Amino acid sequence: MIKDPASASILKTGPGTKIRDLGRIGFAEYGIAQAGPLDQSAYLWVNHLLRNHQNEAVLEITQPGFSIRFDAPTLICLAGAKAQVFLNGKEAGSSGLIPILEGSKLEIGNFELGSILYLGIKWGFQIPSWHGSRSYSTGISDQDFVKKGDSIPYFTNHETTTIHTFSQANWDYKYLSESAIRVYAGPEFSQLPKREKEKIIGREFTISTLKNSMAIQLEEPFPNQLSEIYTAPVYPGTIQLTLGGKIICLLSDAQVTGGYPRILQIHEDDIRILAQKRSGNRIKFKLLK
Repeated sequence: MIKDPASASILKTGPGTKIRDLGRIGFAEYGIAQAGPLDQSAYLWVNHLLRNHQNEAVLEITQPGFSIRFDAPTLICLAGAKAQVFLNGKEAGSSGLIPILEGSKLEIGNFELGSILYLGIKWGFQIPSWHGSRSYSTGISDQDFVKKGDSIPYFTNHETTTIHTFSQANWDYKYLSESAIRVYAGPEFSQLPKREKEKIIGREFTISTLKNSMAIQLEEPFPNQLSEIYTAPVYPGTIQLTLGGKIICLLSDAQVTGGYPRILQIHEDDIRILAQKRSGNRIKFKLLK
């Protein structure tokens, strides 16, 4: 099949929109963050439905008020947050495959549930690669975020895509309402007194306004007597506790080392639950043995 170059124009976007693939694996020793998708399951789902390679680049949209125009026919797929989506002014679903005609305009309105929506495209977005990944990452890629006026290349075969199926695969939004986050004990968890261990596992915490692709800070302080540690490896899902009582949950763009005690590590399947939370949402930790 002939694949000709085409482009999509960003008409409007809020802060935080990025190009994502599975990220940069094997560069932590150089201080380079992984920069993979915040909600990996949703990311993989759109590429799966599009029959793409699992590492094809997609758009990770974290704010309402996004709009994009496609210059040539293609096929796109959405998954992740439940949002208001409009194609050429008509309401469309926020999950599943959507055929795109030449000049089509897609708009993302309010997020009804969750905070991250993935927009994948047939054969992936064809931006340059840096250190083996197309993911935007501060200090690595040419830009940190997608911005208004950007022209993002993709492939088209100039034919209107037809979906040859009598059924539509349904994206399960249930996880967006989950509040329990499964965690393992981190390297410094044993240094907490028994009472503090029980307290941090048994109580609810609130997502603060300090939330981005690097980390989420929880609102409630957690007084403790832990000491700082020598700089040590951290990973997406590592939960740090500062001397001032701040609980910081690291995400995909986080640094690769840190000096705060690593009290917990989020189960890899539950990182997406945390990442999809909005400021003000409540969570609680469930300790796995």
